[in-house]
Amino acid sequence: MPSEFDKWAWKHVSVFGGFDKGSGTKRWKCNYCNQRYNGSYSRVRAHLLGFTGVGVKSCPAIDKPLREEFRILEEERLQRKKKKNYLHAKISKCIENSQMNSCDPVRTLAKEDVDEIIARFFYADGLNINIVNSPYFRDMVKAIADFGPGYEPPSRDMLSDSFLSKEKAKLEKAINLIRESWPHTGCTIICVNRVDCALGCFCINFFVSSPRGVMFLRSIDINEGDEADNLFINMLSCTIMEIGPTNVLQIITHLGQAGLAFESIMSSKFPRIFWSHCTSHSIHMLMEEIAELDWMKAIVLCARGIEQVILSYQCSSSCAIYSSKESPDALYMRFAPSYCLVQRILRMKEELQELVISNDWKRWKLTASDDVLTSEAAVLGDEFWSRAKLMLQLCEPFVRLLATFNIDKSIMGDVYNWRVQSLEAVRSKGIDDIALNHMELLIDSRWDVLFSPLHAAAYMLNPRYFGRGQSKDKTVMRGWKATLERYEPESAARRLLREQLSTYWRLEGSFGEDDAVECRDKMDPVAWWENFGFETPHLQNLAIKVLSQFSSVSFCQDNNPCDSLPCRETVRRTGVERIEDLVFVRNNLSFLSMKSGLSVHDLSSLDF
Repeated sequence: MPSEFDKWAWKHVSVFGGFDKGSGTKRWKCNYCNQRYNGSYSRVRAHLLGFTGVGVKSCPAIDKPLREEFRILEEERLQRKKKKNYLHAKISKCIENSQMNSCDPVRTLAKEDVDEIIARFFYADGLNINIVNSPYFRDMVKAIADFGPGYEPPSRDMLSDSFLSKEKAKLEKAINLIRESWPHTGCTIICVNRVDCALGCFCINFFVSSPRGVMFLRSIDINEGDEADNLFINMLSCTIMEIGPTNVLQIITHLGQAGLAFESIMSSKFPRIFWSHCTSHSIHMLMEEIAELDWMKAIVLCARGIEQVILSYQCSSSCAIYSSKESPDALYMRFAPSYCLVQRILRMKEELQELVISNDWKRWKLTASDDVLTSEAAVLGDEFWSRAKLMLQLCEPFVRLLATFNIDKSIMGDVYNWRVQSLEAVRSKGIDDIALNHMELLIDSRWDVLFSPLHAAAYMLNPRYFGRGQSKDKTVMRGWKATLERYEPESAARRLLREQLSTYWRLEGSFGEDDAVECRDKMDPVAWWENFGFETPHLQNLAIKVLSQFSSVSFCQDNNPCDSLPCRETVRRTGVERIEDLVFVRNNLSFLSMKSGLSVHDLSSLDF
């Protein structure tokens, strides 16, 4: 009984069994009166000291002097126990305090209180609350917590000077790895404008994209006037020279009508560089034009009428089955609003049909307008639902194309294939000849106006689409011809590229190897050309560059923090003089976090 060594009474009884192993309940016999009992130490003590009321009798064989001796032993035991308990409590308190000081130094406030202080900081300084989703914000909070009490943040002067320089140097070192890939893959300059209503001017941001990543170069503020166009053209020209004219394959702009004038001037200065339109905005225009076709427009208007009626009903009742903001992706909402509207209504078909036959609906519509009856008839009928489903099927190839635009994927070789699929979808749905002709003309005319010949060339050179009859497709061949004429000014070089293209089509040399054929639809197109195009080096170089380009500015717009940055004069008045460095650091940190999800501490070791 190791836990009961200091209990003197056990020495005066004989223990010969226990009911529960490890417990204090034993079977014992008194050494003086030979009485047998079951029980713990308290019963042994009571028997020897003459206590009653605990289920045992006082031992009749113990005289008064011996009992007094037992009483002294019991008092000494209680004193030892009291002292031991006091020391144990003191040691435990010391350990607890030590653990609190070493492991949880900031637990002087409840988490709710800390959360309120952080929230107050955002509210008081007018900061974007979406910052809490930034990996850099979480890195900052964790670093402060790891440091512990006494941390003092850097001063404003340090943030705008020494730390800004340090951060910019880290970023420049990291994105130098991107620059090194441009001679091999080529790159795309992306120009995105942003209107600054406060200053009455607009800002143009310059980005460079390639398979290894997107980087922000600079931004310029342009005031309306005679020199505005020259300022942009000069800045764009300087950007091209900085990157290297041979490294720039195309320029993508989203500048509205101004872009058309710039294209003509820049094409004369840099005739080998392609000037392309943003594919996502082109698709947006095409889909909205499709939605304006008479038979399509009727579907959209009917869906909008149903939406308005349902929203009105919800305002006057406790029902909340529909939300006009519900969308699988914000990108669809911006570039395909009509599609999203019809899609939302179609998904609610069963719920809406159950709603319009309910008693609550019948009571409500008695006081509603005539539009309710029209929408109710559409919901209960079949024609609207079948036409809505057909509209979504016809637009689905374009919506899938929109979903592929992101910072990590170049889809240059896929864009023209989506045009092919959209035409096939139109022709396979059994719509009448007039509607079919309208759709085909609309798709083809928009393609000719809005899409770059690089898309047609990429469709031809993408091994995934080998053997799709590209040589018989007039649009593809016109795009290929335009690509050659701009890419190679010398007729001999163009002839060599055409000969090597024939080698590719005929599966001669390395193109006909089993691995090359098997991997056409399994490998990344650029990687495929790097592995199997070595016998046609000129065509290999062109294919790699064309297939490596981006085709949309949407990811630059969606993730460009310049839009939330105060105007330059306001920032300067706060004491930050190096606004260009601040914009450079802010934009590139945003792109790095999107691409890699890495911590700011890893910037110097990023591998693109």
